Amino acid sequence: MLFHRRPAGGRSALPRHPLAVTASAALAVVAAALPFSMPASADPAAAGDTTVTVNANAGLGTVDSAALGANAAIWDAHMNDPEVASLYRSAGIGSLRYPGGSYADIYHWADHTAPGGYVAPGTGFDAFMGTVRDSGAQPILIANYGSGTPQEAADWVRYANITKKYDAKYWEIGNEIYGNGVYGSGWEHDDHTDKSPGQYAREVKAYATAMKAVDPTVKIGAVLTMPGNWPDGVVAEGDSGDWNHTVLAAVAHDVDFVSVHWYPNTDNGDQSLAAVRQLPGELREVRSLLNRYAGDDSARIGIAMTEVNSNSAGGAFTSRPNGLFTAEAMMTALENGVFAVNWWDTHNGAGNISTVGGETDYGDMGMLSNGSCSGSVCEPAVNTPFAPYYGIKALGALSDPGDSMVASGSSGSEVSSHAVLRAGGDLGVLLLNKSSSAAHTVDLRYQGFTAGSAAPEVRRWAPGDDGLVDAPGTATAGSVTLAPYSLTVLTMHPKSGTGSSAATAGAPGAPRTTSSGADGVTLNWPAATGTVDRYEVYEQLGTNIQLLGSSTGTSVTIPNLPAGSRHTVNVLARDKAGRLSRPSVPLTFTTGTPQNSTCTVSYQVTAGWGNGFVSNVVVSNVGPAAIDGWTLTFDWPSAGQSVSSSWNANVTANGRHVHVTNGENNARLAPNGGNSASFGFVGGNDGANPSPTAFTLNGTVCRTIS
Repeated sequence: MLFHRRPAGGRSALPRHPLAVTASAALAVVAAALPFSMPASADPAAAGDTTVTVNANAGLGTVDSAALGANAAIWDAHMNDPEVASLYRSAGIGSLRYPGGSYADIYHWADHTAPGGYVAPGTGFDAFMGTVRDSGAQPILIANYGSGTPQEAADWVRYANITKKYDAKYWEIGNEIYGNGVYGSGWEHDDHTDKSPGQYAREVKAYATAMKAVDPTVKIGAVLTMPGNWPDGVVAEGDSGDWNHTVLAAVAHDVDFVSVHWYPNTDNGDQSLAAVRQLPGELREVRSLLNRYAGDDSARIGIAMTEVNSNSAGGAFTSRPNGLFTAEAMMTALENGVFAVNWWDTHNGAGNISTVGGETDYGDMGMLSNGSCSGSVCEPAVNTPFAPYYGIKALGALSDPGDSMVASGSSGSEVSSHAVLRAGGDLGVLLLNKSSSAAHTVDLRYQGFTAGSAAPEVRRWAPGDDGLVDAPGTATAGSVTLAPYSLTVLTMHPKSGTGSSAATAGAPGAPRTTSSGADGVTLNWPAATGTVDRYEVYEQLGTNIQLLGSSTGTSVTIPNLPAGSRHTVNVLARDKAGRLSRPSVPLTFTTGTPQNSTCTVSYQVTAGWGNGFVSNVVVSNVGPAAIDGWTLTFDWPSAGQSVSSSWNANVTANGRHVHVTNGENNARLAPNGGNSASFGFVGGNDGANPSPTAFTLNGTVCRTIS
């Protein structure tokens, strides 16, 4: 984040730059003599206006101990107040990032100085670690890239982990270094003469070497831009690629995690809530980049979203919509492969005062009040929780580290849901009513879970509630009514003898691909604990699952998959009584394209500006017969991608489906690769901008080349 407000005349946050999922194809063949999907329990007659379905067999990943986090900053005089640690612990916050956004690149830990910035008393590293200890969290530390050196960072590791034995695991190299002016806008301090992504990559390798020489167990993180957000896709003069491609091409095997930030930069809280739909595609693209550049190493590289807030230029910050945004954005990130999400930030300062839904919004990006004033309007007492705090606290009530996130979905646009299968067999469900005025009654449906007869435990944050409160007797396992602008956490207990807690087999280990072709894939996974009769591989299709294969061993080959198609699967173990275990962590893979095809297609993004791009496509005929007149079709991986203009071909689109016909001068494609047809277009992207995976030329699926 940029330099932020501090009490008593601190510098205001600068405005950020304006920011600008593919469903699996139907499968032709699945394993014989096995059910295609897990049957749902019998549904009672619908009574509500919205149905939420939870599938406890469709796993989205495991909740990490660092999952829920916040930022702490050395300009915050209240960062180490005793009550702050208590509030962190009460909310379930497990990671604290220090020393505070852009200040990291001017901060020198040894003498606790930040030349050009303000350092509040009592905010030194050891004091911060006291708060970390008292809250039960772990630190995420930012090594000074902008004005520091690899040696300074290594000395910090030595002090933290050798001298003080703090066991600080996660270390980022710099903050938002792409904001150093290389792309024309500079807010991040950077003393390096060479400000290119290539120089950053070289320095990351030097930092990693120096820091791991002191403590080989530390995890080193590199800064990336969020796909689909400025400056993703922008190539600076003299560079051959944008920030992400350049950095990862050099350091993918040297880092242990990557760090992204996300601020949707919308005009109000409702728009911010709606913008969360961009996150799954953007985070899939981060993982796709890691897969491309790290190969087999990709599975060990984590993704951290070390800053998130609704925006940085205005709108609702302390009022109810931002509390809903906090829960929605943070949980969505965790469900899509992020191991830690750190809210920006703990305290900040009063800004633009407005009224949102009848309550005062103080324009403060912190989750706790720092007691500052804006004009004649002052915030409540120091450390009074704002709405985002309750959003995080609801997530803390939903799950504990080690729980399994599972798929859920809502039939209504104003209600969203998230679900967690608890380690002991309970099912937690978070329901958000995003309407500011309408209540919604929700019918709850389950697959892979049978609720017991006891009423669920209910925790709720609704208008009129004094924080996140217990609300016994306000829901059943089948139905609940949600107040406007509310968060509701239900904890359901399973019927005795049912569910994964009753199975004698534990969850299988993380699956991985061992081979992948144009029409199939082979998977293997570490064995489950306990008594296993067989393993079953299921594909996620929203809140449904479809059986792809079964094996008595720890590998399976899945044939007959469409070329260039994306699939997300879980492995479950079935015990001898027929009960299924908890699902493994998910694996997402994309099949290849035919190596022996009679055509090839190269798709390259040649320029970008965050919410738009230029692509160049080259089509070749490598078959024995000439082609006179051609049609090329492909599908956008993301719903936010579009075409606005083109050259050397006629390009049209219908939704995600793109149809291209030859231009006047490139209709003939000679046999055996004798020539190629090139065309280009200008496109737009609302969110991530992944490349298409499969192209069809006159009905033939081509080999896609990079």
